[in-house]
Amino acid sequence: MTGEGEQKRLFRYYPEDFGALPVRVVHMDLTFDVYDGHTRVVSALTAETLDAPFASLALNARDLDILRVACAGYAVTHTYDRDAAILTVAFDPPVPPRTRFTLDTETICRPSTHLLEGLYYDGLCPGGPPAQITQCQQWGFQRLVPCLDDMTAKCTYTTAIIADAGYTNTISNGDPAGPRLPCAPGRSIQRYENTTTPMAPYLFFLGVGCYDTYRREFEYPDGRTFTLELLVKPGSDPGGAERALAILADGVMWVHLFTGPEQYRDRETRREIWRLTRVRDEAKRSRDFSNLEGSRRTLKELIATITPGYAYTGAVYREIAMQNSDFGGMENVGNTTIAANRIMPGPDTTDPAFEYLIRVKVHEYYHNENGSEVTGRSPFEIWLNEAVTVHVENQHHAFLFGEAYSRIKTVLDLLDPAAGTLTLDRGAGSMPIEPDGFNDPNDLITGVTYVKAPEFVRMIETLMGKEAFARGLARYHDRFRHANASRTDWLRCMEEAAGQDFTTMAAVWLKEKEYPVLTVAPAYDPGERRFTLTYRQSRTPAGRLWEFPFRFALVDADGRDIADTTVRIADEAGEIALDGVDPPAFLSLNRGYSFYGKTACRPPEDELHLQVMKDSDIVGRFTALLALADREMLRLLEDPGAAVSDRFADLCIALLADDHLMEEAGGQFLTIFPSVEDVRFTHHYRALYDARQAIYAAIARRNRDTLLSLYRRASAGAPTGPGSLEEEAAAIRRRQRKNACLSILATLDTPEIHELLLRQFREATAATDRLAAFSLILESSASERLEILAEFSAASAKSPVAWESFLATVAGSDSDDLVPILQRIESLPAFAVEQADQQRALYGRFALNRKRSLETEEGRAYLAEVLRRLAPVNEYSTVRALDAFAFIDGMGGRHRVPTVAVLADLLASLDADAYPAVYNNARRFLLGAPEAVRAYEEEHGAIPALREHAP
Repeated sequence: MTGEGEQKRLFRYYPEDFGALPVRVVHMDLTFDVYDGHTRVVSALTAETLDAPFASLALNARDLDILRVACAGYAVTHTYDRDAAILTVAFDPPVPPRTRFTLDTETICRPSTHLLEGLYYDGLCPGGPPAQITQCQQWGFQRLVPCLDDMTAKCTYTTAIIADAGYTNTISNGDPAGPRLPCAPGRSIQRYENTTTPMAPYLFFLGVGCYDTYRREFEYPDGRTFTLELLVKPGSDPGGAERALAILADGVMWVHLFTGPEQYRDRETRREIWRLTRVRDEAKRSRDFSNLEGSRRTLKELIATITPGYAYTGAVYREIAMQNSDFGGMENVGNTTIAANRIMPGPDTTDPAFEYLIRVKVHEYYHNENGSEVTGRSPFEIWLNEAVTVHVENQHHAFLFGEAYSRIKTVLDLLDPAAGTLTLDRGAGSMPIEPDGFNDPNDLITGVTYVKAPEFVRMIETLMGKEAFARGLARYHDRFRHANASRTDWLRCMEEAAGQDFTTMAAVWLKEKEYPVLTVAPAYDPGERRFTLTYRQSRTPAGRLWEFPFRFALVDADGRDIADTTVRIADEAGEIALDGVDPPAFLSLNRGYSFYGKTACRPPEDELHLQVMKDSDIVGRFTALLALADREMLRLLEDPGAAVSDRFADLCIALLADDHLMEEAGGQFLTIFPSVEDVRFTHHYRALYDARQAIYAAIARRNRDTLLSLYRRASAGAPTGPGSLEEEAAAIRRRQRKNACLSILATLDTPEIHELLLRQFREATAATDRLAAFSLILESSASERLEILAEFSAASAKSPVAWESFLATVAGSDSDDLVPILQRIESLPAFAVEQADQQRALYGRFALNRKRSLETEEGRAYLAEVLRRLAPVNEYSTVRALDAFAFIDGMGGRHRVPTVAVLADLLASLDADAYPAVYNNARRFLLGAPEAVRAYEEEHGAIPALREHAP
């Protein structure tokens, strides 16, 4: 359908577009004079020439008004190509080699209402001027000031902000250089100095707005202190703000104690320090000076005996609530912006949102070391900043929630058939961790970067061992502190610490999409007491072999490990032999999900049942359950009249009744995906969903009384208020169990169950419980469902946090009247299409609800309209919604052509140059569905966009 040259034009940017800078950037001295409709920016950019005379400099400058360009000691002329966003400055005479010069510019930038890059509006101050904040990742800085907007242009900054005196806060990177002072009637000036850590331009932050400000002193075990600061919307709950600061403080302390080169040494000492810091902070809060001094003395003694991890270098670390953003959080040196709906806990915070809140705080804070102090070289290495940071974030999550719960959570993200990373990695829109090109840097903010890339890092850790990995990571941070690093630099540090070679392994994992499937076959020789496992791995799309760790165990009938081993798979096929072992009752394969991919093996059903109940590896138990569910689903798909297996239904109940399992892994363990591995049905979304519901209904009919008893048991003893993070984690696991029972019971759809749902909805004290009941009521035949919908809509509209959750819940539901409901919601005053969180919740969630969005005529029509409307408002949200089209060729035949029509019509209506990310991604999805496109073109004629050159 397309040649190599045309494929190349699928992307706007390629690695060769990112070379060495022509100068070394040293410092930027910036003054922002901020008004409601524009900002005047005065910049003094100090740089140093390299080894040759320098006659001209091309600066990035996007949508700016250029007022003045000058350079002391040189006559300069300039030209501005607004379309190319380049300001070219010519120097006369040329600047000599190895010479510093300062380029002065004066420009005007204007805030946007919906383009969430550069400077944009983010709400209003009560009775005052509009709040304005910046988002510079990756190329937002050039929307503020002429610059070299490159990740290698790391330099120091001083910033002055002149703005309306009515703003409560005027913020930039670094520490305040004195107090905020009046400078003109009704205006003030605040200066900042960011001179400790040279900063890449994408980390710059500027914000003016009205916030409630909360502060907390953070004290390290050795007595050093700095200030944690939280800026949230006016009128925010003080209790929630204080709790948010406490969660942040916990994360900062955890990074100090449980990261670094020797993090696995002296673990008991580190845990005792962790405990004592909480004792000290409580003594400080309650002014218990005796306990305070005693704990401080002990902490100083203990911390001197270990080598701690990263310690913050600034005077203030600040989190700022942003109401509108494409991202949940964004690190900026000294200032982290976090979505206002996720920055602090409250009564409307769901359990997944609370977990995200904990994650995003430690994630963005750790970026101070990994991303800010050490920065990747180009957007192609955003993964390097993010993957290691997510790896550490996952360690922190496991510390609080438990290894079993945390790992199952990640495995669910990998395997989710709707938007899981393994699923999308096989889709038409998939890109490698380091892709060949991209259209917009936001293309790189996907599950590949945030899930697959961390799994690659985890595989390296598995092969190295945790201790060696920690030493290698510390070596990387020490060697490249205040500099840029490539993936080769990172790998070299890991190889030096491990004494192993990872270059070949990385070349495949980083540059190839998809994943390996390892097919294994066991055999046992009783005479020799020899176990063998033969294996064969699938090749990459380019025909190369993967390299990865594979952990497996032989397990006896009581769940005891006979042997547990990890091997490095690098060849296409081979055999692993274990001598002197007893015959296993079952195999535990890919333990802990040791490699990113899938294992193909078809053990007898009895072995899978035994493994689900007995395996000591929680991931082994879970994947065995998924294998049994897959067989059950496939049987129902092949014979829709078949009955659900009583044995499988009883197994599910036994798992829900297992108190130890539920306390360890939570109700998420009983996830049954509406999916099967059989390619005949993999993307038949309605049929899969109905088969899963049939399983739930069979479980409910057979075990109604047991489910009700388990539901009541999980409901009893719910906490009356917030506790420690560890206590909150336990409460979340209990709620998962309760709502798993409720979801299964809801399939009975009887008046008694309707009453149970209504009672939970009315009486719930946790947002998750209320939303779970609401979702099930909406999908039921309860006579009150539309009344409840209207009531809950009105109540949720009063809180941005609740409103986002409400939108996502409705958009993901399965109701015959779903499209009219969504259209009514869109017409409500509370719905704001320019808000990215609402776009994600309503449109993004509906798009991935493929049984409704792609497999119904009204759903396709609505989605087509949404995509056309959304593209001019937010390209990033539109591109994410396009993920729904990743598997058109796998869909049922009658749905293929009308689904292709949605994208074909979208391409025909779009300006390819105005919306390149949407246009090119839509093209890629069609190019990845040749059979469906062929059928469409036979019926409707050629799709011009597939034959024209992309922008």
